[in-house]
Amino acid sequence: MEVQKTINRKDYYGGALMVLIGLGAIYGGTDYHIGTLSHMGPGFFPAALGGLLALTGVLIAMSARSAEPAAPAPAEGHPTGMPDIRGSVCILLGILAFLLLGHYGGLLPATFAIVFISALGDRKNTIKQAILLSIAMSAIAVVVFWWALQLQLPLFRWG
Repeated sequence: MEVQKTINRKDYYGGALMVLIGLGAIYGGTDYHIGTLSHMGPGFFPAALGGLLALTGVLIAMSARSAEPAAPAPAEGHPTGMPDIRGSVCILLGILAFLLLGHYGGLLPATFAIVFISALGDRKNTIKQAILLSIAMSAIAVVVFWWALQLQLPLFRWG
């Protein structure tokens, strides 16, 4: 029996798009001085990130070929056949909450809110899991952004 290779078009086109965006970032980075590893210029980071993005895109496009036909994905969405927009709405609401709470409440409430609200977008998450994830990410945000990078956003702000 001969095994035919199939191409997962979504992965193939997604990988190709990543390659194009990565090459565009490399091209954009060459407008600035790139420098060397020991003396990096302003164009080094976009060029390096573009290279990594292009490499990742190539790997994704190469993995789009499989030896067996891909099984159809289980139907997802609302039981009535309507598209499930819960995740999208929760992510957008989380971003809005971060903007408002970052301005009026500070880093900790804003970080907790964006992670908590966004985590509720996944139907598999429970309230307890969302709270634990939010607490962990808030602690990481304090260490990375407030302590290590000394971001000029206070932990708490009232008013």
